[in-house]
Amino acid sequence: MLPKINPTQTKAWLALSEHFAQNDFELRTLFNYNPERFNQFSIKRPDFLFDFSKNLIDERTFELLLNLAEECDLNSAITKMFSGDIINETEGRAVLHTALRDFSETEILVDGENIKPAVRRVLEQMKAFSEDVISGRHKGFTGKVITDVVNIGIGGSDLGPVMVCRALKHYRTRLNVHFVSNVDGNHIAEVLKELDPETTLFIVASKTFTTQETMTNAESAKTWFLSRGTQNDVAKHFVALSTNTEAVNEFGIAEENIFEFWDWVGGRYSLWSAIGLSIVLAVGYENFEQLLKGANETDLHFRTAEFSENIPVIMALLGVWYRNFHHAGTYAILPYSQYLDRFPAYLQQGDMESNGKCTDRNGQFVQYETGPVIWGEPGTNGQHAFYQLIHQGTEFIPADFIAFVKSCNNVSDHQEKLLANFFAQTEALAFGKTPIEVQEELQLAGKTQEEIKRIQNHKVFHGNTPTNSLLFNALTPFILGQLIALYEHKIFVQGIIWNIFSFDQFGVELGKTLASKILPELQNGAATDTHDSSTNGLINYYNNKK
Repeated sequence: MLPKINPTQTKAWLALSEHFAQNDFELRTLFNYNPERFNQFSIKRPDFLFDFSKNLIDERTFELLLNLAEECDLNSAITKMFSGDIINETEGRAVLHTALRDFSETEILVDGENIKPAVRRVLEQMKAFSEDVISGRHKGFTGKVITDVVNIGIGGSDLGPVMVCRALKHYRTRLNVHFVSNVDGNHIAEVLKELDPETTLFIVASKTFTTQETMTNAESAKTWFLSRGTQNDVAKHFVALSTNTEAVNEFGIAEENIFEFWDWVGGRYSLWSAIGLSIVLAVGYENFEQLLKGANETDLHFRTAEFSENIPVIMALLGVWYRNFHHAGTYAILPYSQYLDRFPAYLQQGDMESNGKCTDRNGQFVQYETGPVIWGEPGTNGQHAFYQLIHQGTEFIPADFIAFVKSCNNVSDHQEKLLANFFAQTEALAFGKTPIEVQEELQLAGKTQEEIKRIQNHKVFHGNTPTNSLLFNALTPFILGQLIALYEHKIFVQGIIWNIFSFDQFGVELGKTLASKILPELQNGAATDTHDSSTNGLINYYNNKK
């Protein structure tokens, strides 16, 4: 079991509250006062640099945040997770996505059984199947090779694989990999328009094989396929990522094409499991294995580094500092790589589904903020959309900036221009532009005093917006694995500090339950009065117009 410590009752929290009230954290002053600030508040790893010097902290802040982690018994929680303890207490499960990328010989026990052989068996199955498809040995029902793969899943069965496949597009195989998640029929219709049933392979990703959105799309895909093939041909064109063998067999999928995963793998952490089959087909098994090994590199760092040098711990503690003391309601993820265009959306689920909780581990409603809203877009696109608000709006928005030294594609001087913007934005957010600097700039531009007075305040940047910079050597599968795992562990640490359970997601259930009751009312088309007046009105309007 995890520790159940109310963070607001710790000595460190009380000291942080007092420290916050007594200090003005001005980045200009902090950098002027300490010329060694970058060296003091940055960490170099073999594959990347983590710079957290542009944060609203000093040595005392950092010390108190580390004390908070100690008082919340973070060390014990980390040990329990990696050891397979039942830390997902609300669902009675271990949390062992880290075991999926652990290639050591160390046993990991769940219910007294070493899970490593099962993990290796599924990886070998994924490797063999993917090699058959990519090489053309696995053919469709008319003897043609597979050219397109459609992954049908939602939530963790979609967001992670989509993100990784887009991030590693530079490493793609000959296969075209598509994703269908939304129950909106337009999604699957648009994907299938360009495909040929004779050369298309479907992956149906549903642990229970009952998820409404996934199974609705799977049935539609099957109907589309049967317009050219027969029920006996389904086995060559559909595979399942599921534990419900009976339902999968009934659908027509061959038992050898069922890829197992386990209840100790949460959906939003499942890209490392059989759910990653679409990734393996997209980039090849060797690159998938490098992705796993990169994540394991971060796991080892997280398990062994002192908190003062532990990057996921530091990222998490800074997030707590801004959420609970500066009251930041949102946190921006800003990757300066178009390949990472789905990384913010992936982290939305990872963070908000994990830590969007209002009940603590003692079963009491919390009296403090927990997870923030996570959002973002790639740079430089975001600069021409929402950076205006970050720079000059009234919201306090901390941000993580992510970039790569080397580009996968050397196109003229694009990379230098991209990185120039990356460096410039964190500098501008930190230090801004003072009224005096604006005045001097306008004077040099030949403006009159009247013109300066009129425009001056509109050009002031208050700065003092905190950022982390993560600068990686290159976007490789190994480095991407490290990056993803950094955020997984950051989210875990914050859940421990906030004394909440990060591995359930009961918040998704109420709407699904109500939708199942409303669906028959839409299907029969009769007027309804069984809901509140607003919901009745909406349903009746729809039924009258359809």
